Amino acid sequence: MKPNEQAIGIFDSGLGGLTILRAVKKLMPKENIIYFGDTAHSPYGSKSKETVAEYSLNIAKFLESKKVKLILVACNTASALALPVLKRHIKAPVLGVIEPGAACAAKVAINKKVTVLGTEATVKSKEYIKNIKKLDKSIAVTQYACPLFVPIIEEGLAGSDICKLAIKRYLTPLKTDKADTVILGCTHYPVIKEDIAKFLGPKVTLVDSAEEIAKRAKEALLRAGLLKTGGKSSTQIYASDLSERFARLALNIIGGKKLKVKENRFYI
Repeated sequence: MKPNEQAIGIFDSGLGGLTILRAVKKLMPKENIIYFGDTAHSPYGSKSKETVAEYSLNIAKFLESKKVKLILVACNTASALALPVLKRHIKAPVLGVIEPGAACAAKVAINKKVTVLGTEATVKSKEYIKNIKKLDKSIAVTQYACPLFVPIIEEGLAGSDICKLAIKRYLTPLKTDKADTVILGCTHYPVIKEDIAKFLGPKVTLVDSAEEIAKRAKEALLRAGLLKTGGKSSTQIYASDLSERFARLALNIIGGKKLKVKENRFYI
């Protein structure tokens, strides 16, 4: 296999990273992709740094065994807590999801006020604040943990009354902050992007971390001369604990008529 035909590896704690897979396929339709959802250990947001790093490294090694040319950490929590470990131990280039999202927010924040929505672990890590401040110290950054969003999305309740109540519960304080830019700091959150946008109103710009890391991945492949621009493409999806619900919701996120998901319990 030619180097440019090797797959892009993507992993997440569960379903959320499929929003990145979708964004990558839209931007680079000819690329081969291998996705791993760690459904056996989801969610990562409430776990310790050591545990998240261990899970992430095991998955990255699995993807590396598949000869991937690039690994995208499609999980904000893993990007916040495990990225340095991955870069030390994995030979393939590794991109996290936080830095691209932070860079976009710093660029588009007109009133210099940015709000980050994320898991408890991502918020606690303050990685978005650190990355934004590196680019522009004058930007004020507030953060809110939204722990119910991930289970609501993974239960297939996006757009439901329960989802709208959770959005109201978590996002009402944002109106006091008056930030004009909000980062969806968890790759699950783009699934409820429309509901969040409707609640916050048209004056607030939502930064979709899935779209931003897809752009960064394309730039990296172009620089390395590894972008695949022709031929057929393939998508392989693995889950550490496969369920009918995972396959059904994955199909809803990615789109299409049929989707085959393989179970791989290699490190449970």
